[in-house]
Amino acid sequence: MRGDKTPKNQAQRKHEADPHRVRLPGFVIEEEIGLGDAIKRATYAVGIKPCGGCEKRAAALNRWMYFAR
Repeated sequence: MRGDKTPKNQAQRKHEADPHRVRLPGFVIEEEIGLGDAIKRATYAVGIKPCGGCEKRAAALNRWMYFAR
């Protein structure tokens, strides 16, 4: 039994801890925004009402990627 110190577990924890950062020009955004929040804003603007599952997906996508200046 390997335990938590296997390279696979360490890589998985590092991947979860470090979200991808996409840099956009300053004139496009003024603050950092997660991918989930961006999708939530776009779907709300189109008229799609958010549900409980949408909040969970938005949080997961925010942990995965965000847009920065």
